[in-house]
Amino acid sequence: MIGRLRGILEEKQPPFVLLDVSGVGYELQLPMSCFYQLPEIGETVTLITHFVVREDAQLLYGFHDHASRSLFRELIKVNGIGPKVALAILSGLNVEQFVQAVNAEDLTSLTKIPGVGKKTAERLLIEMKDRLKHWAVELPSVSSVDPALQLDMQHPIQEQISPVEEAIAALIALGYKPVMAEKAIQKIARDYQSSEELIRHALKAMVS
Repeated sequence: MIGRLRGILEEKQPPFVLLDVSGVGYELQLPMSCFYQLPEIGETVTLITHFVVREDAQLLYGFHDHASRSLFRELIKVNGIGPKVALAILSGLNVEQFVQAVNAEDLTSLTKIPGVGKKTAERLLIEMKDRLKHWAVELPSVSSVDPALQLDMQHPIQEQISPVEEAIAALIALGYKPVMAEKAIQKIARDYQSSEELIRHALKAMVS
């Protein structure tokens, strides 16, 4: 079991990062609530990890703190919620926001996350209510973030992709239709330079 990695951040392309640990490159997927807190390329970072072994793949997920990983692990225990959906949920709501949504039985906040329909949201409220009833006071406060992305698990890290293209691909992977994703990004393309800014503000506009 790989529980933690500390190394040099070599590549960032949401939601993937490449971490150089003593010459070995580890590819990890992060929720955007954690991705926004990464340092610059070339700097050292420590990530708490969760390792998933499937018949067709071995996948490594990274988190900036134990609370995010703990919630991820609770989510994948829910019937019908796999790592991909759990990552999308943590991209749409940070830990504190998710706990508050469950405690308040806030279906609206949960269903704003692409891929989480009403039935899935209701199942989350039922199964997570008891598990999280003490988390509101036990978990540290984390900063609020906007909903973000969940790319296909098999999508490789690519180089030489423009911020606009990257942002559009991220929204499509989140579940938005290509036409809608392109329209949302092109509308603000002149206002922001990085893909993270484009994703953040496009999603904010679409879910508001």
